[in-house]
Amino acid sequence: MNFVKSELLYQRAIKILPGGVNSPVRAFKSVGGTPIFIQKGHGSKIYDVDGNEFVDYIGSWGPHLFGHNPSFIKDALLEAVQNGTSFGTPTELEIKVAELVKELVPSIELIRFVNSGTEATMSAIRVARGFTKRNKIIKFEGCYHGHADFFLIKAGSGALTFGIPTSPGVTEGIAKDTLVADFNKIDSVKNLIQKNKNDIAAIIIEPIAGNMGVVPAEKTFLQELRQICDEEKIVLIFDEVMTGFRVAKGGAQEIYNIQPDLTTFGKIIGGGLPVGAYGGKKEIMSLVSPSGPIYQAGTLSGNPLAMAAGYAALNYIKTHPEIYDDLENKSQYLESGMINNLRMFNKKFRINRVGSMITLFFTEDEVKTYNDAIKSNTNLFSKYFQNMLKRGIYLPPAQFEAFFISTAHSFEDFEKTLNAQRETFKIIFE
Repeated sequence: MNFVKSELLYQRAIKILPGGVNSPVRAFKSVGGTPIFIQKGHGSKIYDVDGNEFVDYIGSWGPHLFGHNPSFIKDALLEAVQNGTSFGTPTELEIKVAELVKELVPSIELIRFVNSGTEATMSAIRVARGFTKRNKIIKFEGCYHGHADFFLIKAGSGALTFGIPTSPGVTEGIAKDTLVADFNKIDSVKNLIQKNKNDIAAIIIEPIAGNMGVVPAEKTFLQELRQICDEEKIVLIFDEVMTGFRVAKGGAQEIYNIQPDLTTFGKIIGGGLPVGAYGGKKEIMSLVSPSGPIYQAGTLSGNPLAMAAGYAALNYIKTHPEIYDDLENKSQYLESGMINNLRMFNKKFRINRVGSMITLFFTEDEVKTYNDAIKSNTNLFSKYFQNMLKRGIYLPPAQFEAFFISTAHSFEDFEKTLNAQRETFKIIFE
């Protein structure tokens, strides 16, 4: 494969965009080389500006549950755009999407649409603080909840990849109100609550972390979190920006059978378009303006294009619940093949998978926490990524990210992936 056009575009990009990109992980900094510029996507494949074809396991970082450009979402968008792209007024579609979310996720009583996952988590924290009249929050080391100031304390995702878990620009005043606990270790939570009695507004967690790689919370851990929040009158927030409608129709909370007080969602509820939402208990969400005093607004919130695509996606999930069995079968097949490939080379690297989210960690230790994840050999991962890319397999360009299976992926795609992996292992394990 050659990437001549991508290299030329990157040279243009770095003159006008910070680092040549609009989101850090795209820059390939942690894996080396020049970022690939994508021209189009269809089904399980993406195609770059040089005409190269890749089996895509990023899926726009999760929301493409049905692959790229599925006909039912494209048709919904084409129909919607005939009526206009934005109104800044209420539309019926907002109600229809909200009703669908409520039907699929029982913990949702009221919901507010926003424009990104970051907006959703940021707003959920504000609402929790307003509801409890408390200041501090607890997050977990390695979990990423977007780039709001109070989340960039020992964060996951790009912050973890680039080694800057506490970003410059975050003031000491903001940082002191964010307390960091250890993922899957309940005693760390209890200690923080004891030291900050009656001043914790919220505990926010990715119930299945996807931003230090796939690291699921243990069920007993989440059950104890739920109990503690009830006892201490703390708002429990599940960040399901990545897992909502991805791991199950009701998200991670359906898998664990645990209801949070608030939930945040991301791009899947907009069919992959820029959108987010937060929602939950009526007694909390009723405080959001204009029905209550907690202010939050957005000119493009509930954008008709995003709502049209979102309604098409969620309605498809509702009417085709069998997709999750299909995703499980496909993901299990790929995971088994990866395990067999590792055995061929006498490697015991860890594969964490929940549903259609998978991470291959280049460490032989179990990965249950942030400290476990960072034991991974990132140099070896970089070689793995580059060799897989040359063979037409597009993986997330960072060790500490999930990759995603869609209903559009075929067993032929998986065989190509596994063959490429075997060839790659021969090179990097020599």
